[in-house]
Amino acid sequence: MIGRVRFGRTELQVSRLALGGYPFGGVNRARGWDPFTAEGKAQAIRTIHAALDAGVNYIDTAPSYGDGQSERIIGEATSKRRTQFALASKVGYRGLSASDVRASIETSLQRLQTDHLDVIQFHGGMYEPQDVTHILSEGLLEELLRLRERGLVRATGFTVEEPWTARPLIASGQFDMVQVRYNLIYQSAALHVLNEAQAADLGVAVMRPMTSGMLQRIASYLAPEWQTAHDLYDAALKFVLADSRVHCANVGMRWPEEVQRNVALVESFQPNFDMARLPRLTAEIYRTEDQKEN
Repeated sequence: MIGRVRFGRTELQVSRLALGGYPFGGVNRARGWDPFTAEGKAQAIRTIHAALDAGVNYIDTAPSYGDGQSERIIGEATSKRRTQFALASKVGYRGLSASDVRASIETSLQRLQTDHLDVIQFHGGMYEPQDVTHILSEGLLEELLRLRERGLVRATGFTVEEPWTARPLIASGQFDMVQVRYNLIYQSAALHVLNEAQAADLGVAVMRPMTSGMLQRIASYLAPEWQTAHDLYDAALKFVLADSRVHCANVGMRWPEEVQRNVALVESFQPNFDMARLPRLTAEIYRTEDQKEN
């Protein structure tokens, strides 16, 4: 059974591999994937059950994934298994009022066929100063806290693509977790946000741990002989799992065999180096090389 770790101050115990919900609302015809068809929906439900059966106990989704389709599929699949996993979804903020936030979350709960979310996240990519002000000072965060008091949500967080823009939200002390873009290609979170999140005892989930296929596509253009696609995917996932500041990796998985492969990797992987200590400046690279020589 896949192991679990403490998810920061949320106090949730989560599997290091999380099930990302985007594929359940996204069409990929090149690979024969369409969750809006009856066959595709049934396949998605089988995959969700395969993940839960394998011990994956964190599922992340959003109302924008297929205009609610991901939430609907997850709700149908898990309505009788709700106590077996932590459920995270998201809510927008730009152009929204506190009442809009409340209405969005209440609708998500209906689609997900549950009476609460374990984690609710502001769904963001890059936070401009006005976004931070809007969230923290214009009623949106306050509404999340009211919903938490009512028991509709249990932990608050946010997602971020450009990590440096998350720093004011972390510094506010108002959030319990962050979901950040961090992978072999995009490593800027390693310079500040991961350290600051760890210091604040936030739960840290990683989005795009497999680089959303970008590493594999780049390799296909520049070095097709370099490694097989599976090797590249494995290396990408291992990179994230080897960082002590990361609690779980959100991986979008469409078929049970993907679940089985990723679970097997997580169960067997024992990192021999903490990527949190990886030198990322030229002077540090030279210094650590010199230390090895001596």
